[in-house]
Amino acid sequence: MTSIGGAASSGMVDWNLAVATATRLMRPGPDVSRDEARAVVAELRRHAQASEEHVRGFTGLGTEETHDTPLLVVDRPGWVRANVAGFRELLRPLLDKMQERRGTGPGNAVLGAVGGKVTGVELGMLLSFLASRVLGQYETFAPATRDLPAGANGGGRLLLVAPNIVHVERELDVEPHDFRLWVTLHEETHRTQFTAVPWLRDHLEGEIQSFLEETDVDPMTVLERVREAAQSLAGGRPEGEEGDEGRSLVEVVQTPAQREILGRLTAVMSLLEGHADFVMDGVGPAVVPSVAEIREKFQQRRAKGASRLDMALRKLLGLDAKLRQYRDGERFVRAVVEEVGMDGFNRVWTSPNTLPTKAEIAKPADWVTRVHRKSEA
Repeated sequence: MTSIGGAASSGMVDWNLAVATATRLMRPGPDVSRDEARAVVAELRRHAQASEEHVRGFTGLGTEETHDTPLLVVDRPGWVRANVAGFRELLRPLLDKMQERRGTGPGNAVLGAVGGKVTGVELGMLLSFLASRVLGQYETFAPATRDLPAGANGGGRLLLVAPNIVHVERELDVEPHDFRLWVTLHEETHRTQFTAVPWLRDHLEGEIQSFLEETDVDPMTVLERVREAAQSLAGGRPEGEEGDEGRSLVEVVQTPAQREILGRLTAVMSLLEGHADFVMDGVGPAVVPSVAEIREKFQQRRAKGASRLDMALRKLLGLDAKLRQYRDGERFVRAVVEEVGMDGFNRVWTSPNTLPTKAEIAKPADWVTRVHRKSEA
């Protein structure tokens, strides 16, 4: 197993243990022969290459030169390693700050008992849950290594999780070749977004770092917030406290400043996910014969969890909010394109100032007025 991380922040999270725990706990993949596996990988690579042209032609974004980021067809452990590397890089400033406070803070004894190994195990458990569900991902933050190459201009890499794609196509009983192309269209749209809009990655990273900088790093305060959040989600909220219904653990532990940042991040993620769905639906009918059947069955799968445990974990992790992002973002993109055309919509990528706000995602006409009408006045 490739070692993840080094000395920095190693006291707060045992990253290698997180990878080992996730790998040990994750579900086995679908039963495929070696030849079948090779064929799936080869087909996903072909579809990804074809999807580049489809997405560029439909969206008007990017050129062949902008697509310098690699495609990695991975298994579940490979997805975990890539994401742990990304988490480690993204969380480094926060963990370094917490490490500095660890020796003097009032929660030192608690953190000493909990320790980086327990945190590593908890992160590994979370990743083992997610590793069997993610079909693809544009991973943006992990630094380039021999095992995890990245684009020459600082971009990320496109991950396609082959066993999960095979698992879902079998579960939905859809045409495998069509489904694989359909998935790559969605994920290739994300790669196009980041490669054609050079400032997008740095903007997102800046927002996330601002969110983390607002985190109260006093260990006892953090633990108390987590305890209160867990009570709220479990229905054990102290008497007289209202207002936390329907919120995830992530949302409950935020400060007011973090909620403002989260609103901006939610708007961006809604835009990116909705745009990918819009492109997938726009390109799909011309190149994926069974797209209508796939879309209907996949939407049904998105809308329901596989089990009560799955639904509970989705609630806890805020994954229900991600489902809303797909729906709300797609409605925003569709409404704007209908109003001002694809070229008009693409003004959203001009700068951070032209990104929609959370309120504008819900009211696309307000974005059109702000970005188009005012500039034309």
